[in-house]
Amino acid sequence: MQRFARETRMSETAFVQHPSAVGADYRNRIFDTRRELPFAGHPSLGTAVAVAHRRGELRARYMQETPAGRQLVEVELAEDGSAARASMLQEPVQFGAEADAGQVFAAAGLSAEDGHPDLPPQEVSTGYRHLLAIVRNADVLARCAPTYAALETLLASRGCGVLYLAAFDQELGYVQARSFFCEIGRAVAEDPGTGSAAGPLCAYLHERTGCDRVIVDQGTMMGRPSRLEAQVDLDRIRVAGDVVILATGEVRLPV
Repeated sequence: MQRFARETRMSETAFVQHPSAVGADYRNRIFDTRRELPFAGHPSLGTAVAVAHRRGELRARYMQETPAGRQLVEVELAEDGSAARASMLQEPVQFGAEADAGQVFAAAGLSAEDGHPDLPPQEVSTGYRHLLAIVRNADVLARCAPTYAALETLLASRGCGVLYLAAFDQELGYVQARSFFCEIGRAVAEDPGTGSAAGPLCAYLHERTGCDRVIVDQGTMMGRPSRLEAQVDLDRIRVAGDVVILATGEVRLPV
């Protein structure tokens, strides 16, 4: 599975297996190019749609099993099966330590003054720990230029998988975001959509500003736009988005 994920060089590659946890409908193992992940957002929504499509179900509720736990995923497919809507309840939020703004923004090729004055960087998880950093505005996002050495050092020192930078408009409940992580080959990669970070971001903003729902646009600055919706749902965060089936087929690996 790891070798195949490296071959695809996608942000994540998901593998569906029989469940091992009681009450789960399937087990989802998710890999980036370097390691297996405890949880990821887009591969969870996409995998649920793929399972429903394979089973011929236009509407379904699945309990997904990942190393992070079990997550309820709901899907609704179009009649022709070409597109779908999916949502999931992520794991209970865990707030980690705040981080030094100078160190965080330096790793992104920015300065501490580019950060939001009232919203400090912080580690947050709803299944996978991310380092969130709120910037002053979208113009700051456009100037991000992280280097591998600085980003690797920062993320490794805090046990986080991604540096997630976001410009937040509280009046509109709207976020523009960019997501950076370290890829095999000592390269910095940018993810066009990070559902596992949209959940922590929503929890963070709810805790600090009272905002209980956000629309997150990501990937626009790399020509691969995505949109996610995240909202507080009792003691968890629900993340939702549209899913499009691009291709179906068969992969044959050499023995």
